[in-house]
Amino acid sequence: MNGITYTRQGDYNLPNLLPPQEPEAPSGKYALLRKKFLKEHRRITYTNLLTSGQLSSHLAEIEQTAQRQMEQMVTQMAKENGVTEELKERDPMKWVGLMNNLQNAAEEIILKELIYN
Repeated sequence: MNGITYTRQGDYNLPNLLPPQEPEAPSGKYALLRKKFLKEHRRITYTNLLTSGQLSSHLAEIEQTAQRQMEQMVTQMAKENGVTEELKERDPMKWVGLMNNLQNAAEEIILKELIYN
């Protein structure tokens, strides 16, 4: 036939409509933020990804990309701003403060360009 199965409910045959099953991908911070954003602001995109069985792979890709970009940006920004291992040994509190600032700046860029876009 057409590949659709039915379940008898009283006098009616109801189609068994389930989205394609996909493996559950581990969700990290950025994947969860992306999922929430899609649910609240991009409902059509969220529904299309969910019904086509591509939501988990999309969220896994977002998570990996965000993590990779975060590492690259923080490393590059630290090099540009002179945040070195020497500074870490000489003045650990200053190093921690600068690294936190760099991580926050990199995360803001990732959230704006990758997650909330």
